[in-house]
Amino acid sequence: MNVQRRLISGTAVAAATVLGLGTLAACSGSASAGGKGGGKLDVVASFYPMQYLAEQIGGTLVNVTTLTQPGQEPHDLEISARQTAQLQEADAVLYLKNLQPAVDDAVAQSEVKTKIDAASLTSLEKHGNEVGGHAAAHDHGEGEESGGSDPHIWLDPVKYAEVAKGVGSAFVKADPDHAADYQKNTEALVKKLDALNTRFTDGLKNTGTKVFITTHAAFGYLAERYGLTEEAINGLDPESEPSANRVKGLEEMARADGVTTVFYETLVSDKTARTIADDAHLKTDVLDPIEGITDKSRGDDYVQVMESNLKALQTALGAK
Repeated sequence: MNVQRRLISGTAVAAATVLGLGTLAACSGSASAGGKGGGKLDVVASFYPMQYLAEQIGGTLVNVTTLTQPGQEPHDLEISARQTAQLQEADAVLYLKNLQPAVDDAVAQSEVKTKIDAASLTSLEKHGNEVGGHAAAHDHGEGEESGGSDPHIWLDPVKYAEVAKGVGSAFVKADPDHAADYQKNTEALVKKLDALNTRFTDGLKNTGTKVFITTHAAFGYLAERYGLTEEAINGLDPESEPSANRVKGLEEMARADGVTTVFYETLVSDKTARTIADDAHLKTDVLDPIEGITDKSRGDDYVQVMESNLKALQTALGAK
């Protein structure tokens, strides 16, 4: 974007030298009306789920920069001086408040005109490390954390579609000249997410068990959407350590509810998950929270990885 400004500025100065100040004024007025020389909307996304929305909705009209690199654990992100500068020069920032404190601070201090908080575009709920119908029926005592606001809204296709609609509206407001394109792209993405929701609904309707175990409580919204129960080894913080009571309770619950699999994720150590699985004679598999796409991901984008998650859940839950 800065290169375009320099090119425009250089052209205007050259024109002024040859044609005089009157022509310079005309050139300046034309460039201003075009908005950054007719360039793309410059969007900074905080991490992959926000990047995916920006790219799908913006298409060829946007230039997207992501603060969290593939393979980097987003909760632990620290903002570099270079990234702070990128943020200051952006037209818009798309982030999820309360997921990455460093991003929240940087956005608050920046002068970006369009700040889009995905958390404000749908409703958030409080989740502990036990979420879903099973959690309401049973109390596992000391092992259960008191819940905090769960930011993992993108793992529920319905909530993610709600966010997509809000992002589309924000892009229209930021760049009204291309409103029709943003609206068309938003509708296409929402249709894709609706179809994904249907596949999950149908694929998890009839299962042998409704309970699954994960390393941390990332799948609460997904569990509630499809009538399942997530039992997380850790709470919303993927780095926390479970208590001995929690581990014992999970092993007992696994036997009682016919749980076959302990799920782990690619960006966090699988040591605890494998230990519990070995002790309880359970299998292990990957359930990806899609916080980034790497060469270990089971798919090239959000929808493909979600479909891989669906297959993993169907296998673990004994889908019929």
